[in-house]
Amino acid sequence: MAAIAPAFADLLIDAMAEGVFSLDDKGRITLWNRAMKQITGYKADEVLGRSCSVLNFNRCLHRECPSGMLDCGIFEHGGVDAKSCMLRHKDGHDVPVVKSARVLKDREGRVIGVVETVTDMTALREAERRMAEAARRLREVHRLDNILGKSPGMQQVFRAIEAAAAGDATVLIEGESGTGKELVAGAIHYNGDRSEKPLVTVNCSALSESLLESELFGHVSGAFTGATRNRIGRFEEAHGGTVFLDEIGEVSPFIQVKLLRVLQQRTIERVGESKTRAVDIRVVVATNKHLFDLVRSGKFREDLYYRLKVFPIRIPPLRDRREDIPLLIDHFIHRQNKKTGKRIQGVTAEAMRLLMEYSWPGNVRELENAVEHAFVLAADHYIDVAELPVEIRWPADSLMSPNAHTYPSVGGPRPKLDRKRLTAELEACGWNKSEVARKTGYSRTAVWKYMKRWNIPLQPEASSDTSEPSSE
Repeated sequence: MAAIAPAFADLLIDAMAEGVFSLDDKGRITLWNRAMKQITGYKADEVLGRSCSVLNFNRCLHRECPSGMLDCGIFEHGGVDAKSCMLRHKDGHDVPVVKSARVLKDREGRVIGVVETVTDMTALREAERRMAEAARRLREVHRLDNILGKSPGMQQVFRAIEAAAAGDATVLIEGESGTGKELVAGAIHYNGDRSEKPLVTVNCSALSESLLESELFGHVSGAFTGATRNRIGRFEEAHGGTVFLDEIGEVSPFIQVKLLRVLQQRTIERVGESKTRAVDIRVVVATNKHLFDLVRSGKFREDLYYRLKVFPIRIPPLRDRREDIPLLIDHFIHRQNKKTGKRIQGVTAEAMRLLMEYSWPGNVRELENAVEHAFVLAADHYIDVAELPVEIRWPADSLMSPNAHTYPSVGGPRPKLDRKRLTAELEACGWNKSEVARKTGYSRTAVWKYMKRWNIPLQPEASSDTSEPSSE
């Protein structure tokens, strides 16, 4: 094989992404490639002929970096393998690097110098810092005190989370959409012994049966059309940690059988192979349905149901814990203030009344969205009725009434009242004047005045039945 010409060898070294420099047997720098300039800030003519001590490596071999190569013991050891350390940049800041060194000898075995490679680890260290920060924030999000509630129902949930986090049993979380099931699952994981390992979340309703099987169990190359390489599944990915299966009530009977095996044996098989693989996982599942009703209707396996409900947790809907609404509103206002830079202090008394009376079919998630909606419109220090979402100001139950008026547009005019319409609204609301005022957009005082003007009684009278007499 022909020898590489010296000029070409210099070009190769200069083109390398890693920093490369060499020293003679006296410890003086003799070669300095372009990457070294980028890493250290020094040009070649600033360092050639100088000692390597100009770089101020903080470690060489197994000790603090001495004053120069002649004191570090490199000639006796013959080299340094991939040591993580710092060098001092020309402008004075420290640069994290990994360096390696090898002693150079001639054909007679005489030492003629040293060649060293330096890899800049700044980008990797920054990525590690961001990952650590993201992990810290994730733990902050899933802290137990981030699940807010002072109601008896939520206090019971807190006690259940603490008990579940202390063990390793399979947990079934039941609750309507928007109640915070994923937060509860995260709190169980991050407050338990598996907190340093992954929490892997899978939404079972978002994937078809075949895709969900591959997602959970993985597959081998050639298992199906498009499977061009091996892929580990979520169970293997979560090894040592927790798998959170959301919307477990949506899985097919075929997937139910495979899940039963995972829970019984803690083993899986990738799609397309027969090799059994052990997995060390905790399983937490959630559903917005009543699984036992699905069992009774034959849509969910009874044996799997009892495997899943080892430790059940039921999250109450927001309408059943209305005393938590002001606490949650304050929390979401604080979060939006930090996000938007606004200084909203709270909500007006009338707006709070509407928020407390609303049925919240979307639960806590809908409440959070309502506060975010109000922040878009709010120009004052307090959120008022006009800034609330339209469905809260004009609730859907009034639209379903057979005597309901036309659905108003946001900021549109109030519907015109007459005696017939007002009487119909009173009957639909059980003669609750405040409810009629809220639905029609008129004040409670105005409703009273109209009732007086049109001689409408304050309460329904027994003699006011105007139905046609029976023909019998």
